[in-house]
Amino acid sequence: MSTSDAPSTDPSTTPAAREAADRDAAPQYVLPLVVRIERSAPPGPPARTDALETAARAVLVMLSDERATDPGGDWHRAVRDWQDGRIRKVVRRARGAEWRRACALPGVTVTGGEHPAEVRVFPPVPLDGWPKDLARLQVSGTDLEDPAPPAAPEPGTPVLWLNPELEMSAGKAMAQAGHGAQLAWLALDGAARAAWRAAGFPLAVRTAPRGEWERLTASGLPVVRDAGFTEIAPGSATVVAEHPALPVRRA
Repeated sequence: MSTSDAPSTDPSTTPAAREAADRDAAPQYVLPLVVRIERSAPPGPPARTDALETAARAVLVMLSDERATDPGGDWHRAVRDWQDGRIRKVVRRARGAEWRRACALPGVTVTGGEHPAEVRVFPPVPLDGWPKDLARLQVSGTDLEDPAPPAAPEPGTPVLWLNPELEMSAGKAMAQAGHGAQLAWLALDGAARAAWRAAGFPLAVRTAPRGEWERLTASGLPVVRDAGFTEIAPGSATVVAEHPALPVRRA
């Protein structure tokens, strides 16, 4: 092996580091998601798990929308540029007139759950170029609770497993669940994507049992590793995306 072929000991010159540098050098976009959290019923605040699952489905709805997938679609370029950089997502909350103004902007509202959550997803925007009606919304205040522990997922349901060792606000966890759904989507072939979409993107978000997390992260399934911009340390594994159509590496 010649000197030029030898692996570098400088971590900044590894392929992963160069790829990260290329992503950071590109114009940065963010995917906005807004969750409706009213002060009181109706509809009142959604359950935490319902909000996480609805946010994940909202990301999938955006990724599969013809306005995003069709090269001539209104959202195609923004989605492409967003995915060429870091796939950032930011969750903000809205109520009353704030929510109505948000719904007047181009996007898609996704609703779901036993204690219904409403999440509106918008096409990606430049990191410093948010529409004013979204920029004024608060990121904090998304502390949500489940009225009871969520039931075990139905067999065959795609599951986004949260790291049991991390504490995240509901807004942060919604963004991470969205990342997990997106990584699962990107890992699937065309037939599996079409089937998932036709079924309405069923999925569950659950906290992994503590004894299972290590196995999940070593299973070959997509793993979300956070960039560390907010709440948790850089490189933290936050979500493992398990989908029946994705292969699992057995120990």
